[in-house]
Amino acid sequence: MRAFFDDRQMKHEPKGRLVAGVMKPSPEEPERAVRLKRGAEAAGYIVEAPGDYGLGPIARVHDPAYIRFLETIHERWARLDGASEEVMPNVHPANRTDSYPASPVGLAGFHMADTACPIGPDTWFSAYWSAQAALSAADALMTGERGAYALCRPPGHHAFADLAGGFCYLNNSAIAAEHLTRAGRRVAILDVDVHHGNGTQGIFYSRGDVLTVSIHADPMGFYPFYWGHAHERGEGAGRGANLNLPLARGQGDAEFLDALSPALAQIRAFGTDALVIALGLDAYEGDPLKGLAVTTEGFTRIGAAIAEAGMPTLFVQEGGYLSEALEHNLTSVLGGFHGA
Repeated sequence: MRAFFDDRQMKHEPKGRLVAGVMKPSPEEPERAVRLKRGAEAAGYIVEAPGDYGLGPIARVHDPAYIRFLETIHERWARLDGASEEVMPNVHPANRTDSYPASPVGLAGFHMADTACPIGPDTWFSAYWSAQAALSAADALMTGERGAYALCRPPGHHAFADLAGGFCYLNNSAIAAEHLTRAGRRVAILDVDVHHGNGTQGIFYSRGDVLTVSIHADPMGFYPFYWGHAHERGEGAGRGANLNLPLARGQGDAEFLDALSPALAQIRAFGTDALVIALGLDAYEGDPLKGLAVTTEGFTRIGAAIAEAGMPTLFVQEGGYLSEALEHNLTSVLGGFHGA
């Protein structure tokens, strides 16, 4: 069983984010990767360095102007008089069709949805290698692995084609799904993070060749607020290829597993032959972001239910923040999938 992670993913060290107007430390810290790596190894996965697929697979999902922004914005920002240590937006366009600015301050607002995705000197470097981990795990799946794991940090599912948000810069799950699709696979993405995968939904919303399904805390009162509602089914060619299954805040194992049943039924009906799991572990009852109440044993049952679908499965790490059980929750999902 193969897993992929590059130590260069540790270089991204976001300092803070605004929460209800108050600057607080970011929970997306490098220690997450240390614990997740231990959790994957405990489940029997061999963690290896990813290959370098270059920018091509990233640019098949993300807008070239956005990639250029991520590559260069910190250097440009640092030249501003009195600029903060990290790039953080303070103004946003009203619409994505508004004029494209030249100023670093304007660019930050155009390409960053919120303050939870600050850009430091090594952010692009780490995000790039996070995407390479996802691509390497996708290729492992195509060589006959029943399951593969990409330890993607920073995570990706809140990143749109041209917009960072919610700790995310490059959408690793979407990049892996596109890579598999171009290799001839019929791909579905199942997002089990406590937050809706709004970036993933946005990338594929008008496409019918990739199914996107998400189980998450109800966004009426929870991030990302504006996306993830049950009536969102896709548009144009993608109509019917998006399924959201929001859960009331605080619900636990039973409710999550109940939602997983129609999610997997839709995935089977799509004719899926490669399943990408956007694996958030922040639905855990003790996660600091506190949206749902899934237990460690519940994660085992989630992994087992996914295995019963009988599809080659790529696990791409999304959320899950520091708690006493973070690594054990990953071991539980992967162990449940492999029948441990």
